Amino acid sequence: MQKVENGLFVSVDYTGTLDSGEVFDSSEGRHPLEVQMGAGSVIPGFEAALMGMAINETKTVTLPPEEAYGHRDAERMVDFPRSQVPVGVTPEVGQTLMLNTPQGQQIPARVDSIDDEKVVFDLNHPLAGQNLTFALKVVGISETGTPQHAGCNSDQCPSGSCDCGGSGCGC
Repeated sequence: MQKVENGLFVSVDYTGTLDSGEVFDSSEGRHPLEVQMGAGSVIPGFEAALMGMAINETKTVTLPPEEAYGHRDAERMVDFPRSQVPVGVTPEVGQTLMLNTPQGQQIPARVDSIDDEKVVFDLNHPLAGQNLTFALKVVGISETGTPQHAGCNSDQCPSGSCDCGGSGCGC
């Protein structure tokens, strides 16, 4: 019986929940998530949980922040002068906007607070600091990936566990 190991492509059905029981992401109603093991394309604990599983095996794991998106970091709260907000952009608390880095990359930033002089952006991942529980079921193991289900802009990315410059996959 083939087991999940580094280098293999694994198709997995999953449901991710928070400590409150709220589902933050699921493959239900979509294709299974395809992960190339050892590529670092998913959070470390998710990949570690899959290692050694077999086809049709199920498992439920709870990942602490260290194995998921890390702890919340106060240094990732960034003040942005209100005068530099582009004309036509009206930020609202809770809204996620894309900010450009000096290197030209775009990163998602949640508006934390607004006053007359500044907008405070939270650059922490939305799931940072939280325990994440995943119900997993391996539904396929292969030596080659499925091209239409791999990489950025595919329908394979769990929204809570992907990041490709802030615009979707890369898991």
